[in-house]
Amino acid sequence: MIWFAICSIFILNLLPAQVALAAETPPNIIFIVADDLGWNDVGFHGSREIPTPNIDALAYSGVILNNYYVQPICTPSRSSIMTGLNPIHTGMQHATIGGAHPYGLPLDIQVLPQYLRELGYMPRAVGKWHLGFHHKEYTPTYRGFQSHYGYWSGRVDYYDHTADEKTNMWGYDFRRDMNVAHDAYGIYATDLFTTEALSIITSHNTSTPLFLYLAHLAVHSGNPYSPLQAPPDYVNKFSYIADERRRKFAGMLTKLDESVGSVVKLLHERNMLDNTIIVFTTDNGGPAAGFNDNAASNWPLKGIKASMWEGGVRGAAFVWGPSFISQRPGTVAHQLFAIEDWLPTLYSIAGGKVGELAPIDGVNIWPSISTGVPSPRQQLLHSIDPVFHGAGVRSGDWKLLFNPSGYDTYWDAWFGPTGRNETAPETELSVLLEKIRSSPAGVVVLDKNPSALDNMTTTRNSAMVNCSAPPDNPTSTCRGSNLSHLCLFHIPSDPCEYHDVASENRDIVQVLLQLLYQYNKTAVPILNKPEDPLANPKYWNYNWNNWLDYPPPPSLNVTKLRLEANKKKSPNGKFFKFFKQNPPRILAPGA
Repeated sequence: MIWFAICSIFILNLLPAQVALAAETPPNIIFIVADDLGWNDVGFHGSREIPTPNIDALAYSGVILNNYYVQPICTPSRSSIMTGLNPIHTGMQHATIGGAHPYGLPLDIQVLPQYLRELGYMPRAVGKWHLGFHHKEYTPTYRGFQSHYGYWSGRVDYYDHTADEKTNMWGYDFRRDMNVAHDAYGIYATDLFTTEALSIITSHNTSTPLFLYLAHLAVHSGNPYSPLQAPPDYVNKFSYIADERRRKFAGMLTKLDESVGSVVKLLHERNMLDNTIIVFTTDNGGPAAGFNDNAASNWPLKGIKASMWEGGVRGAAFVWGPSFISQRPGTVAHQLFAIEDWLPTLYSIAGGKVGELAPIDGVNIWPSISTGVPSPRQQLLHSIDPVFHGAGVRSGDWKLLFNPSGYDTYWDAWFGPTGRNETAPETELSVLLEKIRSSPAGVVVLDKNPSALDNMTTTRNSAMVNCSAPPDNPTSTCRGSNLSHLCLFHIPSDPCEYHDVASENRDIVQVLLQLLYQYNKTAVPILNKPEDPLANPKYWNYNWNNWLDYPPPPSLNVTKLRLEANKKKSPNGKFFKFFKQNPPRILAPGA
């Protein structure tokens, strides 16, 4: 008999949450978000194609979260990090906030930096925001951060830092706090964010705990005219990768990995590392095989970013902080975790009482990460999207899925590269393991604990997802006009979602449907609004800005402008674009 728990997320929050932290000052929290990083883009999940030695050094000496789920796409995930709420409870559940969309994360919801500031932290933000900026009150320094250096929209060019919204709206999007940072022009974005993070660490008064939210642009695509960008000498390191897009992606990922190493090295040099906890997470699955003009890999998981297949929502993540974690270095945690869990978890780490938080969906997973006790989370909602009528819910080992994305069924597949069959000498496992030990992060880790990286091969094997060869007729796309087309998967035995077992498990389907209905009853309407043509940077010196805080140019007839724009839109707007292109090779996990 298969047993699984169905209970309220709100009740879970009442479970014992606090774990004493052995430090006079609450620990510094470094929260690193990689943008669009795929499951298979990190070495610790088994790929040997692109070395990530600094990231791997921390993962192999920390706790790898191997059953951790994010939202399918950027804005929903970032809203969950900041609020501890599933996006169905903030109106952020559908699509992303574009540069000209006049809405944002609701102001009546207290967010993570505001909570941490109340506990005495110094909250700093570097990099991507993507939670609204039509009014200044929606921007980072009005949401609790002491400072922000980066961009407000969803993505920018890595060098010129302009955002092209594909609707004839194009402009510069780079800020220091509320001021346009023109001096950033021409400098590679990952380097800018790394330099800023290092400056913050260097100048930080260590009598106050630091919360550094480092949200990289990498490895997200830039603008369509040059989506994948890295310094040529970094791209040239990967001549053994035949796919030009993947070579550029490798250069981008290497710069991101070096950034992680630089941050760890400086924390060590400033004697801050012993009192620091590092969280590393992607925001969603990778855009593989040319989706979004990108070349990420979620192999062997099915699907891509912006879908509820495992490849879209199972996130690459780890936590590092040996001073506060009693589990052995390189623990692979298989407990169920969700991205909305970070707010209560970090609040607990910071010394707050989780029971005093406003009602949230997240639960405190720190006891599970630090000591290995069972996770209080037994269920999660992947998403409920009322626009393309999609939903996904997980309870225990079971996942119910219906209309997994708003994109073409072409993307309901498995995409490589696998990264496990590399033949280049520099991709040999022994070479990669030595790179990890000699990386800046690896050197620091070994200085702290000479045996911390002794079990890398064992940890790597435990963190890999392995699937057998796919059946001749893999499961349906789980799409249709009604729930008769839904699918049920048993994820531990079928992580690659080959086999829909709904017909054999009708009782479980009914239980998960009831859970889904309960979630849906609590959902708030989506906040999405059509683009406002007044946001066009051409009216604001070609800068993206908080346009609704300023009077429009005197010569502009705003009423006429908006009427003409609305005539071009369908009644409900068009939120999703189907990506059509030359089909890349689809690689099934067992092939």
